[in-house]
Amino acid sequence: MVVRVKRERTLSLNDAIKNFEHVKKYITEWSRTEPMPTFYPDCTPALRKIKFPNLIYPVGDPIFIHIYKDKNGLINYHVIEPHVDPANIAKYDMIMEKMIEVASSLPVPHDVREIGPVLEKLFEKVAVNGDTESALTKIVNPRIVLSQIEYDTIKYLILRNRVGYGKLEPVFLDPNLEDIHCTGVGKIKMIHKVFNMVYTNIEFHDDISLNKFVIEMSERVERPTSDANSVVDAMMPDGSRANFIYGRDISLEGTSFTLRKFSEVPTSITQIINWQTMSAQLAAYLWIALEHGMNLFVCGETASGKTTTLNAISAFIKPTDKVYTVENTPEVTMPHDCWQHLLTREAGKPTDITYQRLLIASLRSRPNYIIVGEIRGQEGNIAFQAMQTGHPVMSTFHAGNVTTMIQRITGEPINVPITFVDNLNLCLIQQAVFQNGRSLRRVLSLTEIERYYAPENKMVTRQVFEWEPTTDKHTFRGLFNSYILEAKVAKMMGLTDTREIYKELDLRTKILTRMVEEGIFNYFDVWEVIKKFHFGGVDALPFKLERVGGPILNAQ
Repeated sequence: MVVRVKRERTLSLNDAIKNFEHVKKYITEWSRTEPMPTFYPDCTPALRKIKFPNLIYPVGDPIFIHIYKDKNGLINYHVIEPHVDPANIAKYDMIMEKMIEVASSLPVPHDVREIGPVLEKLFEKVAVNGDTESALTKIVNPRIVLSQIEYDTIKYLILRNRVGYGKLEPVFLDPNLEDIHCTGVGKIKMIHKVFNMVYTNIEFHDDISLNKFVIEMSERVERPTSDANSVVDAMMPDGSRANFIYGRDISLEGTSFTLRKFSEVPTSITQIINWQTMSAQLAAYLWIALEHGMNLFVCGETASGKTTTLNAISAFIKPTDKVYTVENTPEVTMPHDCWQHLLTREAGKPTDITYQRLLIASLRSRPNYIIVGEIRGQEGNIAFQAMQTGHPVMSTFHAGNVTTMIQRITGEPINVPITFVDNLNLCLIQQAVFQNGRSLRRVLSLTEIERYYAPENKMVTRQVFEWEPTTDKHTFRGLFNSYILEAKVAKMMGLTDTREIYKELDLRTKILTRMVEEGIFNYFDVWEVIKKFHFGGVDALPFKLERVGGPILNAQ
């Protein structure tokens, strides 16, 4: 088990240099040949516009991150943290040995959260800060005498290595990272939310250190790797998804691993709109559809942002609904009061609990919505059965377009009959695209699935939103032509004139646009606004809107 410790963050470079010797030393050496880095308390998307970044931001004392572009055009991610000098490695090892010797003098912790404080007490029993202790204490006390810098550094490294993630501790503290890639011996690479691919100074120098790290990490999460069990999927304590591949016989550059990080607070729909991943009008359409129980698949290829979008739009499900989520890795966070969070247990044992079993169990509880983390196999059959019996379903799905999605649904191993596919109402396609040299996520299309057409044995579909790459805008092609809004939702709302639904779309678009303008980006703040509107209408909103009921919003 890895124990997360909340760290304070120093918010100015002057304070960092003053309080931390390793930062002072790093800045001094860097500034001899390069310009002084700019300090930012937070790494925000606005920094993406900097063509030649040279900046430092904190992730938790005493750790800081230096981002800079080198002469080859590569973005470097340099971790600034305390290091034991080669001359002091012997002291580090000696202290560890003495801590083991005196460990029996302290009670065994009953909770993993107590391990850190116990280690600190053990450290204080065997080491002393010679800069603050009196000469008499140094003579009488049998502890190892260290300088202030040695004391702070060794204490930090012991806690980092024993109750943290070792040399990856800075990576797990940094909320700006998405994927961590170690492809064998050497330096690791990562996907940064602001700077995309970055090259780090975190390095495994040989097979021994890399293998040891992977074995320790996998054992801590009770998914040990070995020659007999070389490929392991696991969930880290912070919810990150890990994949370990052990040994050079199958990973030629050495043992490798990939970590996919997830934020504690999900990305909000207003943030997605602000990033232009989708338009406010498209989001408003989803708001109306999900509020009225439409079935939706968020589709795309790997790293297209499917789960992020699924999390964001889940806030559109009615606040009073009972929601069940079924996942093999906990990626979905629901703000609803009545939320049942189910996880598979798949370790190759007779006690395994599969997607299928959890989906069947959820159906017995009669939820208003079922969210499946990802449909890959036979659980797809059960998901479509749930749709048929009136249980709305949302899920992510690997497919680059609607045709591919239908082919995968109806083929092996999912095998849903094509006549059942029209139980799925909406297919959203999302992709990572490149614009002006930057990798961006964009919703490419939103398509309504209308009905099965027997003469041609195919589904009749209707694309209502389309992304225009030349303008980077989303066009609403479903104006006065939306099957889902007019034939389904409008009738559920009891509208005599089904085209009145577009005024509701206009209203929701204005609400989302105002939330973006007001800077309401926190997921739970957005949820509070959605709840207020659900229970109290426009008058309950924390801001004023223009008069609703005028001309219908023009297509973007």
